Amino acid sequence: MARADGHLTAVVDSADKGQDECGVFGVWAPGEEVAKLSYFGLYALQHRGTQSAGIAASTGEQILVFRDMGLVSQVFDENDLETLPGHMAIGHTRYSTTGAHAWENAQPTLGPTGYGSVALCHNGNLTNFDELQSLADERLDKHREVVAAHKQKPRRTRAHRDSSSDTSLITELLASSDADNLTDAALGLLPQIKGAFSLVFMDENTLYAARDRHGVRPLALGKIDRGWVVASETAALDIVGASFVREIQPGELIAIDEDGLRSHRFAQEQAARCVFEYVYLARPDSVINGKTVHSSRVEMGRRLAREHPVDADLVIATPDSGTPAAVGYAEESGIPFGQGLMKNAYVGRTFIQPSQTIRQLGIRLKLNPVKENIEGKRLVVVDDSIVRGNTQRALIRMLREAGAKEIHVRISAPPVKWPCFFGIDFATRAELIANGLDTQEICRSLGADSLGYISLDGMIEATTQNSSELCTACFSGDYRIPIPPQADLTDAELSGTSGTKDS
Repeated sequence: MARADGHLTAVVDSADKGQDECGVFGVWAPGEEVAKLSYFGLYALQHRGTQSAGIAASTGEQILVFRDMGLVSQVFDENDLETLPGHMAIGHTRYSTTGAHAWENAQPTLGPTGYGSVALCHNGNLTNFDELQSLADERLDKHREVVAAHKQKPRRTRAHRDSSSDTSLITELLASSDADNLTDAALGLLPQIKGAFSLVFMDENTLYAARDRHGVRPLALGKIDRGWVVASETAALDIVGASFVREIQPGELIAIDEDGLRSHRFAQEQAARCVFEYVYLARPDSVINGKTVHSSRVEMGRRLAREHPVDADLVIATPDSGTPAAVGYAEESGIPFGQGLMKNAYVGRTFIQPSQTIRQLGIRLKLNPVKENIEGKRLVVVDDSIVRGNTQRALIRMLREAGAKEIHVRISAPPVKWPCFFGIDFATRAELIANGLDTQEICRSLGADSLGYISLDGMIEATTQNSSELCTACFSGDYRIPIPPQADLTDAELSGTSGTKDS
C-alpha cells in the first residue's frame, strides 16, 4: 500500500552541503512491533535523507509497503504503522542522487519473483547503471522470446521499475533472476554491481543485508532480545535498544531467518570507506569502524587550531555539524567557546511554499545571530566544509550585520575540489568554489578576514583510520573506485590519480 498526497517543499536550501543519498534499516524480530521499531530507527537516520520515507513489513505470507514524500514523522502516524504487521520489516529515508525527486523513486521498492516477492532499500550510488540496465533488458527480451515460443502468459513485466533509481534496477535484477531463491539471486548479482551500495532487503521469510566490496557507506548489525537489527548507523541501533554486534563487512551478504544468521562472502574486501562520513554525514554519536564520529570531529578541530591559529575573542560553530570541531578548536587554542548562532530546530520541510521575500532571507530561516555574544568580537567561525560557498557567504554577511569585529573562518575538512560518484550529492567541478580558486581568493569571495582549511593528512589522522582504506576523492581527486564512463572529468583532470574510468 502507498499514498501519494503531494510533494513537500524545502524551506531552507541545503544544496550547499554534500547530501548523502539515504539511510536504511531492517529488523527481524518475531513477536515485536517491527513497523514501529523501523519507524524509530528511521527517525534516528533522518539526517541521511529528508525527501521521502517508507517501510515494508512481511507477515510471512505477503509484504506490504507504505511510502511517501517527506520526513519520517510526516509520512507515518500510529494508524499507518498498524497497517504494517509482521515479523520483519525494512525501512528507508531518502535523499536523491540518482533518480528524480518524485514519489515513484521513494523506497522500499517491491518486485515479484518466481518464489514470492522482494522488497529492497539502498544507500549509495552505482557506477555501472547502463551496464546493469542492459542486463535487465536482455533478461526481459529473453523472457518475452520464451513466452512467445511457448505461447505462455508473460510473468515478468516492468511494472515494478517505473522509476529512474538505482534501487529499482537492483530490485528488477533480483526479481528476474533464474535462481531458485533470493540468496542465490543475490550472490549471483552482487559481484556484478559496481560503485557504492549498502542494501537491506527481504522476501517473505528472510531478511538480508549487503555491503559493497569497498565498504563506502556504513552498515551495522545489532541484536535485540527477539531478533536482529541492521542499520546505516549505530545510532539507529541505540534508539531501538539493540546492542551493537559488528559492522557488515565489505563484500559480505548476511541472511537472517528462523534458522539464525548466515554470512556469505560475494567479493574480496577492497576497503575505501568514505571519509566524509566522519566529517559531516554521520551522526556524531555513531561509531564507524571502531571510531566514534564525535571524537574524530573534536580531534579535527584540535588539529585545525594547531595548523591555523589566530588571535580572537570567541570560537563559535555553524550549528550543528560544526560544533564538535569548534569545541576541539577552542580546547586546543584556549579561546573561549560560545554560542554565536541560534538554530531553528524546526526548520526542515514544510507544506508552505516560501514567498520570494522570505526566500531571499535565505539562511536566516535556519540560523540567527546572538548579537550580545557577537558584537565587537573577533570571531573564529568553525564549519565542517565549504562546497559552493553560498551558505558561508550569507552567514558572514549576517555576522557582520550583528556587529562582529573580525571573522576568521576555519574548516575541519580540506577544500572540496572533486565530485562524488558514490552517493554524495556534491556539485559538478564547475560549481565547486575550491575548483579554480586558491584559499585567499575563496576568503575574499566569502568576505572573511581569514580562512583556513585542515590539511588532508590532519583530517585523516583525526579519524585514526588507515589512509589506504579511506576514500578521499572529493578532496584529493584520488578515485580508488572506478568512476562512471560518463563522468564529467577529462583525462587531464584524472592524470595523477589512481582511479580510472569504467571500460
